[in-house]
Amino acid sequence: MSDPSPSLVPLAGGHSGRTFVSEVAGERTVLRIYPPGDPRGPQAPEVDEALLHLVRGLVPVADVLEVRREEPSSGQPGVLVTSWVPGERGDLVVDRLVDAGDDAGLARLGTAMGDVAATLAGMPALRPGPFVDAGLRIGTFPDGGLAEWVEQRLDAWTPEERATLLPVAEEAQDLLDTVGRACLVHSDLNPKNVLVDPDGLTVTAVLDWELAHAGHPWTDVGNLVRFERHPAYVDAVLGAWTARHGGTGQAVLDGARSADLWALVDLAARAGQNPVADRADVLLRTIAGHGDVHAWPASWDRVGRSAR
Repeated sequence: MSDPSPSLVPLAGGHSGRTFVSEVAGERTVLRIYPPGDPRGPQAPEVDEALLHLVRGLVPVADVLEVRREEPSSGQPGVLVTSWVPGERGDLVVDRLVDAGDDAGLARLGTAMGDVAATLAGMPALRPGPFVDAGLRIGTFPDGGLAEWVEQRLDAWTPEERATLLPVAEEAQDLLDTVGRACLVHSDLNPKNVLVDPDGLTVTAVLDWELAHAGHPWTDVGNLVRFERHPAYVDAVLGAWTARHGGTGQAVLDGARSADLWALVDLAARAGQNPVADRADVLLRTIAGHGDVHAWPASWDRVGRSAR
Protein backbone atom coordinates (compact mmCIF):
# COMPACT_ATOMS: atom_id res chain seq x y z
CA MET A 1 0.00 0.00 0.00
CA SER A 2 1.42 3.39 -0.99
CA ASP A 3 2.06 6.07 1.60
CA PRO A 4 -0.65 8.79 1.21
CA SER A 5 1.26 11.38 3.25
CA PRO A 6 2.58 14.33 1.24
CA SER A 7 6.24 14.87 0.42
CA LEU A 8 7.64 18.41 0.43
CA VAL A 9 10.67 19.33 -1.66
CA PRO A 10 12.03 22.91 -1.68
CA LEU A 11 11.55 24.52 -5.06
CA ALA A 12 14.89 25.36 -6.63
CA GLY A 13 15.74 28.86 -7.79
CA GLY A 14 14.50 31.14 -5.02
CA HIS A 15 16.22 32.38 -1.88
CA SER A 16 13.28 32.72 0.48
CA GLY A 17 13.03 29.01 1.33
CA ARG A 18 9.23 29.35 1.45
CA THR A 19 8.14 27.47 -1.68
CA PHE A 20 7.84 23.71 -1.98
CA VAL A 21 6.65 21.10 -4.43
CA SER A 22 4.18 18.79 -2.71
CA GLU A 23 3.28 15.37 -4.05
CA VAL A 24 0.41 13.22 -2.81
CA ALA A 25 -0.50 9.97 -4.57
CA GLY A 26 1.33 11.10 -7.69
CA GLU A 27 -0.37 14.52 -7.84
CA ARG A 28 1.96 17.50 -7.62
CA THR A 29 1.11 20.95 -6.30
CA VAL A 30 3.16 23.98 -5.27
CA LEU A 31 2.93 25.15 -1.66
CA ARG A 32 4.00 28.63 -0.59
CA ILE A 33 4.29 29.31 3.12
CA TYR A 34 3.86 32.76 4.68
CA PRO A 35 5.30 32.59 8.20
CA PRO A 36 3.91 34.73 11.02
CA GLY A 37 5.40 38.20 10.87
CA ASP A 38 5.49 38.34 7.06
CA PRO A 39 6.30 41.98 6.20
CA ARG A 40 3.16 42.21 4.07
CA GLY A 41 0.94 41.14 6.94
CA PRO A 42 -1.47 38.22 7.37
CA GLN A 43 -3.37 39.10 4.19
CA ALA A 44 -0.33 38.32 1.96
CA PRO A 45 -1.62 34.94 0.69
CA GLU A 46 -4.94 36.52 -0.26
CA VAL A 47 -3.19 39.37 -2.09
CA ASP A 48 -1.19 36.86 -4.11
CA GLU A 49 -4.35 34.86 -4.86
CA ALA A 50 -6.07 38.06 -6.07
CA LEU A 51 -3.13 38.91 -8.33
CA LEU A 52 -3.17 35.46 -9.92
CA HIS A 53 -6.91 35.86 -10.49
CA LEU A 54 -6.42 39.34 -11.95
CA VAL A 55 -3.88 38.30 -14.59
CA ARG A 56 -5.38 34.91 -15.48
CA GLY A 57 -5.97 34.67 -19.21
CA LEU A 58 -3.59 37.56 -19.88
CA VAL A 59 -0.30 36.01 -18.75
CA PRO A 60 0.26 32.33 -17.96
CA VAL A 61 -0.03 31.55 -14.23
CA ALA A 62 -0.80 28.54 -12.05
CA ASP A 63 -4.29 27.77 -10.78
CA VAL A 64 -4.99 28.61 -7.14
CA LEU A 65 -6.19 25.50 -5.28
CA GLU A 66 -6.24 26.72 -1.68
CA VAL A 67 -5.49 29.88 0.26
CA ARG A 68 -5.32 30.35 4.01
CA ARG A 69 -4.35 33.30 6.20
CA GLU A 70 -1.92 32.83 9.07
CA GLU A 71 -3.41 32.20 12.50
CA PRO A 72 -1.36 34.26 14.98
CA SER A 73 -3.00 32.62 18.01
CA SER A 74 -1.85 29.15 16.99
CA GLY A 75 1.30 30.10 15.09
CA GLN A 76 -0.06 28.54 11.91
CA PRO A 77 1.52 30.16 8.83
CA GLY A 78 -0.43 31.44 5.88
CA VAL A 79 -0.54 29.12 2.88
CA LEU A 80 -1.12 29.41 -0.85
CA VAL A 81 -1.43 26.18 -2.82
CA THR A 82 -1.30 26.31 -6.62
CA SER A 83 -1.21 23.79 -9.41
CA TRP A 84 2.10 22.46 -10.63
CA VAL A 85 2.93 23.78 -14.09
CA PRO A 86 5.39 21.98 -16.37
CA GLY A 87 8.35 23.89 -17.69
CA GLU A 88 12.03 24.62 -17.15
CA ARG A 89 13.29 27.57 -15.15
CA GLY A 90 13.95 30.41 -17.57
CA ASP A 91 17.44 31.28 -16.35
CA LEU A 92 18.60 27.72 -17.05
CA VAL A 93 17.15 27.98 -20.55
CA VAL A 94 18.95 31.29 -21.13
CA ASP A 95 22.27 29.82 -19.98
CA ARG A 96 21.88 26.85 -22.31
CA LEU A 97 20.97 29.00 -25.30
CA VAL A 98 23.90 31.36 -24.65
CA ASP A 99 26.33 28.46 -24.30
CA ALA A 100 25.02 26.98 -27.57
CA GLY A 101 25.30 30.31 -29.38
CA ASP A 102 21.61 30.01 -30.31
CA ASP A 103 20.73 33.60 -31.18
CA ALA A 104 17.44 32.57 -32.77
CA GLY A 105 16.38 30.76 -29.61
CA LEU A 106 17.37 33.72 -27.45
CA ALA A 107 15.30 35.99 -29.66
CA ARG A 108 12.26 33.71 -29.38
CA LEU A 109 12.57 33.59 -25.62
CA GLY A 110 13.17 37.33 -25.40
CA THR A 111 10.03 37.97 -27.43
CA ALA A 112 7.99 35.75 -25.11
CA MET A 113 9.36 37.52 -22.04
CA GLY A 114 8.87 40.96 -23.54
CA ASP A 115 5.26 40.07 -24.35
CA VAL A 116 4.62 39.30 -20.67
CA ALA A 117 6.15 42.62 -19.58
CA ALA A 118 4.16 44.48 -22.23
CA THR A 119 0.91 42.86 -21.12
CA LEU A 120 1.47 43.87 -17.51
CA ALA A 121 2.44 47.40 -18.55
CA GLY A 122 -0.92 47.64 -20.31
CA MET A 123 -2.88 46.95 -17.11
CA PRO A 124 -3.37 50.47 -15.74
CA ALA A 125 -3.41 51.59 -12.11
CA LEU A 126 -4.61 54.92 -10.77
CA ARG A 127 -1.37 55.58 -8.92
CA PRO A 128 1.77 53.83 -7.67
CA GLY A 129 1.70 51.92 -4.41
CA PRO A 130 1.74 48.48 -2.78
CA PHE A 131 -1.28 46.18 -2.79
CA VAL A 132 -2.55 46.00 0.77
CA ASP A 133 -5.49 43.59 0.75
CA ALA A 134 -7.40 40.94 -1.19
CA GLY A 135 -9.30 43.69 -3.00
CA LEU A 136 -5.96 44.93 -4.36
CA ARG A 137 -6.47 48.29 -2.71
CA ILE A 138 -3.38 50.43 -3.35
CA GLY A 139 -1.46 51.78 -0.38
CA THR A 140 1.24 54.44 -0.42
CA PHE A 141 4.99 54.35 -0.95
CA PRO A 142 7.28 56.59 1.13
CA ASP A 143 7.94 60.02 -0.30
CA GLY A 144 11.14 60.72 -2.19
CA GLY A 145 12.91 59.72 -5.38
CA LEU A 146 15.90 57.62 -6.33
CA ALA A 147 18.45 59.94 -4.74
CA GLU A 148 16.67 59.69 -1.38
CA TRP A 149 16.44 55.91 -1.85
CA VAL A 150 20.21 55.70 -2.36
CA GLU A 151 20.88 57.68 0.81
CA GLN A 152 18.35 55.68 2.79
CA ARG A 153 19.23 52.14 1.72
CA LEU A 154 22.96 52.12 0.98
CA ASP A 155 24.22 52.76 4.51
CA ALA A 156 26.83 50.02 3.98
CA TRP A 157 28.43 52.19 1.28
CA THR A 158 30.69 55.01 2.33
CA PRO A 159 29.46 58.59 1.80
CA GLU A 160 32.00 58.91 -1.00
CA GLU A 161 30.68 55.76 -2.70
CA ARG A 162 27.09 56.96 -2.46
CA ALA A 163 28.11 60.33 -3.87
CA THR A 164 29.30 58.67 -7.09
CA LEU A 165 25.86 57.08 -7.58
CA LEU A 166 23.72 60.12 -6.75
CA PRO A 167 24.11 61.94 -10.12
CA VAL A 168 23.11 58.73 -11.93
CA ALA A 169 20.09 58.35 -9.64
CA GLU A 170 19.00 61.95 -10.15
CA GLU A 171 19.26 61.69 -13.94
CA ALA A 172 17.37 58.40 -13.89
CA GLN A 173 14.59 59.88 -11.76
CA ASP A 174 14.23 62.80 -14.17
CA LEU A 175 13.72 60.32 -17.00
CA LEU A 176 11.22 58.23 -15.04
CA ASP A 177 9.22 61.35 -14.23
CA THR A 178 8.54 61.90 -17.93
CA VAL A 179 6.06 58.98 -17.81
CA GLY A 180 2.85 60.02 -16.10
CA ARG A 181 1.06 56.76 -15.56
CA ALA A 182 1.18 53.64 -13.39
CA CYS A 183 0.44 50.00 -14.15
CA LEU A 184 0.61 46.52 -12.68
CA VAL A 185 4.24 45.60 -12.03
CA HIS A 186 5.43 42.08 -11.22
CA SER A 187 8.70 43.58 -9.92
CA ASP A 188 10.66 40.32 -10.02
CA LEU A 189 10.07 39.44 -13.66
CA ASN A 190 13.29 37.77 -14.69
CA PRO A 191 14.06 34.38 -16.23
CA LYS A 192 14.57 32.80 -12.78
CA ASN A 193 10.91 33.43 -11.95
CA VAL A 194 9.45 32.14 -15.21
CA LEU A 195 8.82 28.60 -16.41
CA VAL A 196 9.54 27.97 -20.07
CA ASP A 197 8.71 25.22 -22.53
CA PRO A 198 12.28 24.21 -23.45
CA ASP A 199 11.26 23.15 -26.95
CA GLY A 200 8.87 25.91 -28.01
CA LEU A 201 10.55 28.56 -25.83
CA THR A 202 7.17 29.87 -24.74
CA VAL A 203 6.39 31.00 -21.20
CA THR A 204 4.28 28.41 -19.37
CA ALA A 205 4.00 30.24 -16.03
CA VAL A 206 5.05 33.46 -14.32
CA LEU A 207 5.90 32.73 -10.68
CA ASP A 208 6.52 34.59 -7.40
CA TRP A 209 4.15 37.57 -7.33
CA GLU A 210 4.94 38.67 -3.78
CA LEU A 211 6.71 41.87 -4.91
CA ALA A 212 3.95 42.92 -7.30
CA HIS A 213 2.66 46.48 -6.97
CA ALA A 214 1.27 49.39 -8.95
CA GLY A 215 4.27 51.16 -10.38
CA HIS A 216 6.26 52.30 -13.38
CA PRO A 217 5.68 50.75 -16.83
CA TRP A 218 9.43 50.33 -17.44
CA THR A 219 10.16 48.42 -14.23
CA ASP A 220 9.57 44.88 -15.50
CA VAL A 221 11.58 45.49 -18.66
CA GLY A 222 14.50 46.62 -16.51
CA ASN A 223 14.33 43.41 -14.51
CA LEU A 224 14.23 41.28 -17.65
CA VAL A 225 17.46 42.78 -19.01
CA ARG A 226 19.30 43.35 -15.73
CA PHE A 227 21.67 40.38 -15.86
CA GLU A 228 20.81 38.87 -19.27
CA ARG A 229 22.61 41.13 -21.74
CA HIS A 230 22.94 39.02 -24.88
CA PRO A 231 21.99 41.34 -27.78
CA ALA A 232 19.59 38.86 -29.42
CA TYR A 233 17.65 38.45 -26.17
CA VAL A 234 17.66 42.15 -25.20
CA ASP A 235 16.63 43.32 -28.68
CA ALA A 236 13.76 40.84 -28.71
CA VAL A 237 12.51 41.91 -25.27
CA LEU A 238 12.54 45.55 -26.36
CA GLY A 239 10.98 44.75 -29.71
CA ALA A 240 8.06 42.93 -28.10
CA TRP A 241 7.49 45.78 -25.63
CA THR A 242 7.70 48.61 -28.17
CA ALA A 243 5.42 46.73 -30.59
CA ARG A 244 2.69 47.09 -27.96
CA HIS A 245 3.46 50.47 -26.40
CA GLY A 246 5.54 52.38 -28.94
CA GLY A 247 8.81 54.21 -28.56
CA THR A 248 12.26 53.20 -29.73
CA GLY A 249 14.20 50.30 -28.32
CA GLN A 250 16.97 52.58 -27.06
CA ALA A 251 14.55 54.95 -25.34
CA VAL A 252 12.82 52.07 -23.58
CA LEU A 253 16.16 50.53 -22.63
CA ASP A 254 17.30 53.85 -21.13
CA GLY A 255 14.06 54.00 -19.14
CA ALA A 256 14.18 50.35 -18.13
CA ARG A 257 17.72 50.58 -16.76
CA SER A 258 16.75 53.77 -14.93
CA ALA A 259 13.69 52.11 -13.39
CA ASP A 260 15.75 49.09 -12.38
CA LEU A 261 17.96 51.27 -10.18
CA TRP A 262 15.23 51.12 -7.52
CA ALA A 263 15.57 47.34 -7.30
CA LEU A 264 19.35 47.32 -7.67
CA VAL A 265 19.74 49.69 -4.72
CA ASP A 266 17.42 47.56 -2.60
CA LEU A 267 19.25 44.37 -3.54
CA ALA A 268 22.72 45.86 -3.06
CA ALA A 269 21.71 46.92 0.45
CA ARG A 270 21.37 43.19 1.19
CA ALA A 271 24.74 42.15 -0.23
CA GLY A 272 26.06 39.11 1.58
CA GLN A 273 22.62 37.57 2.07
CA ASN A 274 22.24 35.77 -1.25
CA PRO A 275 23.96 35.52 -4.67
CA VAL A 276 21.51 37.83 -6.45
CA ALA A 277 22.11 40.60 -3.91
CA ASP A 278 25.86 40.12 -4.28
CA ARG A 279 25.65 40.41 -8.08
CA ALA A 280 23.43 43.48 -7.77
CA ASP A 281 26.02 45.14 -5.54
CA VAL A 282 28.79 44.50 -8.08
CA LEU A 283 26.62 45.81 -10.92
CA LEU A 284 25.51 48.90 -9.00
CA ARG A 285 29.09 49.77 -8.05
CA THR A 286 30.04 49.46 -11.72
CA ILE A 287 27.19 51.79 -12.69
CA ALA A 288 28.28 54.29 -10.04
CA GLY A 289 31.91 54.08 -11.15
CA HIS A 290 31.07 54.73 -14.79
CA GLY A 291 28.22 57.16 -14.16
CA ASP A 292 26.10 55.17 -16.62
CA VAL A 293 22.99 53.01 -16.04
CA HIS A 294 24.15 50.76 -18.91
CA ALA A 295 27.58 50.01 -17.43
CA TRP A 296 28.53 46.33 -17.14
CA PRO A 297 31.32 44.68 -15.09
CA ALA A 298 34.26 43.90 -17.34
CA SER A 299 34.73 40.52 -15.66
CA TRP A 300 31.20 39.29 -16.45
CA ASP A 301 29.83 37.57 -19.53
CA ARG A 302 26.45 38.41 -21.04
CA VAL A 303 24.44 36.49 -18.43
CA GLY A 304 26.23 37.96 -15.44
CA ARG A 305 28.68 35.12 -14.84
CA SER A 306 32.34 35.70 -14.15
CA ALA A 307 34.16 35.53 -17.49
CA ARG A 308 37.61 35.39 -15.94
